[in-house]
Amino acid sequence: MTATTRVISVSIPVTDQDKAVAFYTEVLGCDLVADTELWPGARLVEVRPPGSVVSLLLLPPDSEIPVAIRLGTSDADEAHARLAGSGIAPLNEGPLRCDGVPPMFAFADPDGNALVYLEDSHDL
Repeated sequence: MTATTRVISVSIPVTDQDKAVAFYTEVLGCDLVADTELWPGARLVEVRPPGSVVSLLLLPPDSEIPVAIRLGTSDADEAHARLAGSGIAPLNEGPLRCDGVPPMFAFADPDGNALVYLEDSHDL
């Protein structure tokens, strides 16, 4: 059975990504891990507290990148099939595959909380 391997990141909705970066890095002391435009209009900003393995994604609430908790899984295809078989409808027909990122798909828990599974190659 495919398992959830870890919490990778948690999204925080922010109204101004530049102000959020300044707050999380200058005030809270987080490290800036990534600040990139994945595609036009989809800016991904990732910060991480020193020593933490879990990142915070600072995303606008209307971002095309889901504001969600990102979890690792050992096999995205198997996890997708398992969730679909359990009655939880993944939001993608199958794991999305994009250059440079692991296979992933979005879904929600029974209370509607947004989650994303990413195939995890992280050595635990």
